[in-house]
Amino acid sequence: MSNCRFLYHNGVVLEAPPVTTFLESLTGAYTTTRTINNGTSFLFWERHMKRLSSSIRILLNSKPELLFSSGSSPRFWMNQPVPHSSIYDLVNGSMSEALKSVVVKESDRIYGEELAVTVLVTGNVEKLNSLDDGSKCDEERKVLDFLDVWLHLGAYSPFPLGLRENAASLALVGRGRDVAAAKYSDWVRLRKPLEKFRSPSTTELLLSNDGDHLLEGCITNFFVVCRRVKSSENLYGGSLSEFEVQTAPITDGVLAGVIRDLVIEVCLSKGIPYRERAPSWSECELWEEAFITSSLRILQHVGTIKVPIGSLEALACNKPEEIQWKEKRFKERPGMITELIQKAVMERGIEEAFPLKAF
Repeated sequence: MSNCRFLYHNGVVLEAPPVTTFLESLTGAYTTTRTINNGTSFLFWERHMKRLSSSIRILLNSKPELLFSSGSSPRFWMNQPVPHSSIYDLVNGSMSEALKSVVVKESDRIYGEELAVTVLVTGNVEKLNSLDDGSKCDEERKVLDFLDVWLHLGAYSPFPLGLRENAASLALVGRGRDVAAAKYSDWVRLRKPLEKFRSPSTTELLLSNDGDHLLEGCITNFFVVCRRVKSSENLYGGSLSEFEVQTAPITDGVLAGVIRDLVIEVCLSKGIPYRERAPSWSECELWEEAFITSSLRILQHVGTIKVPIGSLEALACNKPEEIQWKEKRFKERPGMITELIQKAVMERGIEEAFPLKAF
């Protein structure tokens, strides 16, 4: 199954391109998740549907061209409610039909392999263009009448959590994105120029508007575990109160990632101090641990972070191979707090697993 990818749309199953190519080809709001337990249940499915609904509402009210493409601007339904339950039913209906249509033989499955799914909701421009602008009938049309669902399904092999060789290597390479509170497919195309700064060993590219306060990764949320007091000693012999988990607030321009929300919930439930504050590179000597979160890798500990000397201006003035970097190194294995949060998030994943049979 490893080489199999499928695309489902309006009752038709097609061979699919890589997911990045797929997202570059269409404009819309999307979310990505995967299965657990040998492909039997989706991780945090209901949370993903809520976030997808939120992204659609944000795009409709702020930048409808990111949902409808071609410069279309359906202003007659700006501020019209988009009920979460309606998006949930719309996507679940498509998923139910897709799972019936896409049958994978057990003999084709690889042990430990899971299923990754990307749900893309696009505005149907043809239907939109067929309207008589400004007519009373048009004003009464519902947003859902003009939305299409695309499903990209493919095999995914989860990497083992916590191994030192799986530590992420991060590099600060660009500024934050527009409409960051929504997850939209145009970002896949817009971030491509940043790839020239990715070295072979770099796992993820970080974003910052001032070169100091780190916002998020291109496809991840970013966290640090910070000592609350300066000390030359390692404070792991103390209590959790001596540390603080930090991540940029949504108001700074970051995505409300599904796993990001779960990390905050876990901190609250476990009594781990946390603050929604963009980690400052100028305070990196206080950082004991760092990790990134995403819906496929869940939570990955960070081994190194590098930022360009001269901050973001250096990126514009130099060729990638000429840029000089400052680097922060962490322990090779996940730290105590990272492991605690990682374990708790996966436990939540099992508790909230959504069986494929439920579609």
